[in-house]
Amino acid sequence: MAGNSIGKEFRITSFGESHGRIIGVVVDGCPAGLRLSEADVQVELDRRVPAQPKIVSERIEKDSVKILSGVFRGFTTGAPICMTVENREVDSSSYEAIKDLPRPGHADYTARVKYGGFNDYRGGGRFSGRVTVALVMAGAVAKKLLSLFGVEVLAYTKAIGTVKMSGALSFEEIRKRRYETAVRSPDLECAKKMEDAIVSVRKEGDSLGGIIECIALNVPAGVGEPLFDALDADIAKMLLSVPAVKGVEFGAGFQAAELKGSENNDAYLLEKGKVVTQTNNAGGILGGISTGMPVVLRVAVKPTPSIAKEQHTVNLARMETAKVKVGGRHDPCVVPKAVPVVESAVAIVLADHMIRAGFIPKVLKRRK
Repeated sequence: MAGNSIGKEFRITSFGESHGRIIGVVVDGCPAGLRLSEADVQVELDRRVPAQPKIVSERIEKDSVKILSGVFRGFTTGAPICMTVENREVDSSSYEAIKDLPRPGHADYTARVKYGGFNDYRGGGRFSGRVTVALVMAGAVAKKLLSLFGVEVLAYTKAIGTVKMSGALSFEEIRKRRYETAVRSPDLECAKKMEDAIVSVRKEGDSLGGIIECIALNVPAGVGEPLFDALDADIAKMLLSVPAVKGVEFGAGFQAAELKGSENNDAYLLEKGKVVTQTNNAGGILGGISTGMPVVLRVAVKPTPSIAKEQHTVNLARMETAKVKVGGRHDPCVVPKAVPVVESAVAIVLADHMIRAGFIPKVLKRRK
């Protein structure tokens, strides 16, 4: 299967399926000399699943990362870093009964056509949200690398269905509170309403989507490789590779279409000798190159397609219309789990581009 690698200098290759033995990732191009341990990666993996059974799938994997290569005496060596977690909480029984009935909203039909029926259909196989574990592992490495250069990536839930955050919060509030709530929203009052909406729709046998906002702080000006490796283009490509993501916007995004040029343009100012902008409608990127302002983007996540309601489909073995009712264990909303994934995805692209632009060296320090 082609298309499982992304990046130029900081390059990742993802492998594994939802109900296979392991999920893994190879990170190639991480600079030598980065202090890295399994504990560094584990803390990010532990953020994937909210500790609130009412809003998540009954399948809760106790992901335990193993670093198999690329780290020696506590530091990265410059060689490929291979990391894996085992799939332990696997129950494939419900998928055998519907293997010829493509689930609406899933990649069952498209994968079957493309791979001639040889694809692993259990739990969605390669197309399951489970494979995002690989992004989180690679993202842990990227985030630690970026932190050495003052770059921080913060993602949080901005909306679940029609329940939306209304006021703006400071970076400090977002940093402190986003993982304090089950839905990964730093607005504590709104978070309770989001949680109630998920519980309610679950009782109906249905699901919800939402919006995740991500902010990258202290990205230096000059990062990005136009035209076709533009910073925003590469971030968008990475994010649209995350299962369930259906849209990405930067800065003012689609709202910019309603503004006048005088309203949308970000006026330049000098602040303590540094060029900044008065507003940030560009989302920190112009011409595919970072401006030095915070990189701000939002991701639209679709409702979980696996729902308890009966739906129309086609029996591919008999080539006749049919109905399907999806069993198994599914999230009524994947947005909370997707927050650390979005954070990781953006960090991976930023690490790659900062190495390419020369802001991060390929050897961090010389060992004596």
